[in-house]
Amino acid sequence: MSQPTPTNPAETSPTPRPRGRRKVEIGTVTSDKMDKTRRVEVSRLVPHPKYGKYQKRRTICYVHDEQNDTRVGDLVEIMESRPLSKQKRWRLVRILRKAPAHEEADARAAAGAQEPPAPGPAAE
Repeated sequence: MSQPTPTNPAETSPTPRPRGRRKVEIGTVTSDKMDKTRRVEVSRLVPHPKYGKYQKRRTICYVHDEQNDTRVGDLVEIMESRPLSKQKRWRLVRILRKAPAHEEADARAAAGAQEPPAPGPAAE
């Protein structure tokens, strides 16, 4: 005979399904023209099926950057997430390396905010 099934949902303990690991990639920011969205290029090397020579391949990911921290050329770590918009399926985890040109500009902007501008030649 079959065993009676409990009617109380608390008595049934369904086994929780393990949540899959989310993909984590490292890529370079190629566009920062959108608000809170960055275009990140993830490059990889793939061997040719017949000849074995390695070829460059790239994947374009649209990434959610809540604070607009990244600029073009930054090396970033991104993680897969739920769909945030039509194309955005990734979110920014951290900035691994800032682009050299932007580091200098950020330093100058911080120094310029603290010091008054230097007087220049008088325009007559």
